[in-house]
Amino acid sequence: MNRDLNPVVLKQQISSDVESNVISIKIDTEAQTAESESLNEILNWGRLANCKGKMRLFFAPKAERPQARHRREAKAQSLCIVCPVQTQCFEFARQHHEYGYWGGESEEERHRAGFTIAAPIGIRARNQLVH
Repeated sequence: MNRDLNPVVLKQQISSDVESNVISIKIDTEAQTAESESLNEILNWGRLANCKGKMRLFFAPKAERPQARHRREAKAQSLCIVCPVQTQCFEFARQHHEYGYWGGESEEERHRAGFTIAAPIGIRARNQLVH
């Protein structure tokens, strides 16, 4: 009798295949759950942020002059100082290498602290071209 057609062997093989698929589905589901919890956490603290609706203060417009940037970031900082979620925002920006002013910290400050962004702009970009 052909071993592949043996009902006992087929049953064991099917059982093994099902178990491994169940394990991989469970692992995938756990990873998606962790991602969902992380996203929910971000969305929850974002709802409490003082900057909600004031994004123009936190991201530079095209061709912004240094003096204008300083004034804009000073206004942003005044909101960040009293923000109930400043710590979460600060950590998020560092972990995700964000552009803009986050959690009381500018791109330049994050760069000096070792948290660089993928495509630097402004002074950092000019300095990198010179060196």
